[in-house]
Amino acid sequence: METGRHRSQSLGSAGLAFHALLCSSLLLNAVFFAHHLLRSSPTATPERLGDGLSWALQAAREAEAVAAADCSGHGNVFLDGVTGEDGRPGCECNRCFSGPDCSVRTPNCTADADSGNPLFLEPYWRRHAAASAVVFSGWHRLSYITTGGRFHSVELDRHIRLLHRAVGNAVVDDKYLVFGAGSMQLINALVYALSPDGNADSPPASVVATVPYYPAYKSQTDMFDGREYRWDGTTATWSNNGSRNSTKGFIEFVTSPNNPDTALRKPVLAGSSAIVDHAYYWPHLTHIPAPADEDVMLFTASKLSGHAGSRFGWALIRDEKVAKRALSYVEQSIMGASRDTQLRMLKILKVILANLHGKEDIFAFGYDVMRSRWRRLNAVVSRSTRISLQKIPPQYCTYFNRIKEPSPAYAWVKCEWEEDVDCYETLLAAGIISRSGTLAEAGARYTRMSLLKAQDDFDVLLERITEFVDAEEHGRAPGGSSSM
Repeated sequence: METGRHRSQSLGSAGLAFHALLCSSLLLNAVFFAHHLLRSSPTATPERLGDGLSWALQAAREAEAVAAADCSGHGNVFLDGVTGEDGRPGCECNRCFSGPDCSVRTPNCTADADSGNPLFLEPYWRRHAAASAVVFSGWHRLSYITTGGRFHSVELDRHIRLLHRAVGNAVVDDKYLVFGAGSMQLINALVYALSPDGNADSPPASVVATVPYYPAYKSQTDMFDGREYRWDGTTATWSNNGSRNSTKGFIEFVTSPNNPDTALRKPVLAGSSAIVDHAYYWPHLTHIPAPADEDVMLFTASKLSGHAGSRFGWALIRDEKVAKRALSYVEQSIMGASRDTQLRMLKILKVILANLHGKEDIFAFGYDVMRSRWRRLNAVVSRSTRISLQKIPPQYCTYFNRIKEPSPAYAWVKCEWEEDVDCYETLLAAGIISRSGTLAEAGARYTRMSLLKAQDDFDVLLERITEFVDAEEHGRAPGGSSSM
């Protein structure tokens, strides 16, 4: 009996132990399951795609779909393009091409060499589609302000300075940075910043430029018509008036390299406040002899990376008071550059910086394209006595560390024959749209042709110029093309 009672107690104890072990195991499994579920499931974003990936994939799929569309190499499809009956955006064709896939060439097409649209860099960014793509959420930077209560990205500011130091085209350590909607907005912001306060005791500043100059300097100054400043003509009117102090109240626009003739320039009026526009002071468009170090300098993304549509520019300003006035202008007009644009430009600058001096250097790529275009155009025009181009010698470039051949953004054309009194009209009759030198106060015998546009645009331009020169050599009047 004693033995049976001990056996019964032992079995009861074993049963209790088994139940305890079973409960512990179930509890532990529940804890592990809950932990795994919490780790693997998003808490902030409940929407999921069927394959378990996040919302970013949908945006990537849409972007990849339009990027992969076939437009025969003569056009693009864009996410915001006009949609067809199928609800999808269609091809937007380059000039002189048409059809659903841009495969139809337009006969006798006029070459448009007017604008400085920097599409020559599009192939570079196609090669770097993955590295340069930006995907961001619908709630990205909803606020007016960014980090630290500012209107501009601290990281973008830092990367702009890194780029200037790496390229060696500007001194940045003692400068303030002001962002704007392209350099176009900053043109008038800087005029305002350098002008007197506009009280009755201060006469308005005189805004001037040297011929030939970028026409927007005059048109913007005239349009805004501020009481603090006024357009006062060209520097030639004031440079020889015999008084060194008479130009102290002047604001002088200096473009270097110059638009339209691509020459490197410096201020000519002693005592003036200079706004030095360095939009084209990058190694793919000019040689870099030394870092620029003026008090007020202007740059733009459009000629650096080709992203003209992003509308982003910046000014480097030495004087704090001037920088604050320029910043106030931007804040009052647009409350700072677009936060979306700033994010995109940050990504673009990271790609550029990562590839400097390597096989995928954007400046080496751009230089090869522009040098080739200048060589080909110069070879054709050199056969002509009717038109000529500006002379640009090869020069040493500190970025490439060697002698650099010309790679200008524009061809500054002069009509040499006496009867060609209007060079713009002369080229227009030959099927070429250019930009008349009269807009830069250089006279009608000059006109500007852009070399920055898409390869299709340059190819058509070269055909029209070749026909123009061939017609001259054979004693025929130049006319439209029959080959395009």
